[in-house]
Amino acid sequence: MSLKLYNTMTAAKEDFEPLVPDTVTMYVCGPTVYNLAHIGNARPVVVFDTLFRLLQTHFSSVTYARNITDIDDKIIAAAHESGRGIDSVTAEFTEKYRQDMAQLNALPPSLEPCATDNIAAMIELTRTLIDKGHAYESAGHVLFAVESMPDYGRLSKRSLDDMLAGARVEVADYKRHPGDFVLWKPAAEGDPGWDSPWGRGRPGWHLECSAMIREHLGETIDIHGGGRDLIFPHHENEIAQSRCAHGGDYVRYWMHNAYLDIDGEKMSKSLGNFRTVRDLLGSYRGEVLRFALLSAHYRSPLDFSADLLQQAQATLDSLYGTLRAVQHIELDTQVSLAGEPFYAALNDDLNTPVAIAEIHALARALNKADRSEQATLKARILAAGNLLGILEQDPTEWLQGADGDAIPAEAIEALIAEREQAKRDKNYARADEIREQLAADGVVLEDSREGTRWKRG
Repeated sequence: MSLKLYNTMTAAKEDFEPLVPDTVTMYVCGPTVYNLAHIGNARPVVVFDTLFRLLQTHFSSVTYARNITDIDDKIIAAAHESGRGIDSVTAEFTEKYRQDMAQLNALPPSLEPCATDNIAAMIELTRTLIDKGHAYESAGHVLFAVESMPDYGRLSKRSLDDMLAGARVEVADYKRHPGDFVLWKPAAEGDPGWDSPWGRGRPGWHLECSAMIREHLGETIDIHGGGRDLIFPHHENEIAQSRCAHGGDYVRYWMHNAYLDIDGEKMSKSLGNFRTVRDLLGSYRGEVLRFALLSAHYRSPLDFSADLLQQAQATLDSLYGTLRAVQHIELDTQVSLAGEPFYAALNDDLNTPVAIAEIHALARALNKADRSEQATLKARILAAGNLLGILEQDPTEWLQGADGDAIPAEAIEALIAEREQAKRDKNYARADEIREQLAADGVVLEDSREGTRWKRG
């Protein structure tokens, strides 16, 4: 079964073929480690972790690199504000980032290069761009000359004038053109810096990804991912640096996930809706957050809300309830992914909503299956869950409450809410499934005009 991916560069869905047969290289922009990751930061992690899992079913070698930006103006400001050293700040938030992403069941990337470990590669790239006439030194800075690249703006599909009109551009008298961007900047007294041919300084943000990709993956990679907010200027500038320095394609498939809003509004500290992953993990298990992030197609905007999380919780509780009912059934079959509808959905540009719908269909079939069919259906559900990074917990432990074996009250309420919605949607089969599932867990529902009440039987 072929894999199709939407390429931002061509604005089309394309058959994916790696440059080197059976070998894939993928790079995704990682965190700037000065604070805790927010839920918007988690969306590309979960999306590209799912792609990483899928790629490994097609190709024997998949190298997934996700960088750590550990030198940046925000990091320096955080260190000054806290009275701590840069290394202390970056070490703390790198570790917390890894912990939080692991709670979302994200696999560790194959490589996790840090910017400060690759300064020599950044200096070499800067020197190459100067030598080829694409960069110049001015007032202690080295800048890329955007007018030296005729098709600058190809990824974002805007002319240079259009991009500058809609962007925050630093106005500086040392620039030849307002759109020229910094490759190397002087380090202020007391701030981190490295010796270079242009004086003691540090790299610009855009430079690090180009340098680390070439250093660790090669001059041309298969997939480069990140959020839509990175298309311009970050990824546009990466293309300019790498192609002007080394030629070639640099990246063959560009992939970008859409924005995430909170309750219909852009997430912002000023609006009071800024939600870190760590805060959310205090109220929800990581798998619930992951499921919520996968509930919409990665290229579609996602409204992250309490309702979405409640729905994710209810759905997972229902699926785990189905699996708990057949926990005693031993798996005696290997799943052939090639014929699975959920696999076909994921191979169609990572269509996670359709894949989730296919898991629901399998769960409905399992609820009605006789013993001879249960092992196969259970195996298919678990295979789908493995690709999505869900349903990997012990079902009894997932549903376990404070008393050691009862389904938690919040899980009951979530399932009742899902049942009410199913009845409104005239999905009476699903409503009956929920009643039967709760009955199997010793929960009796009592419907009345005032609503549904429950009690433990």
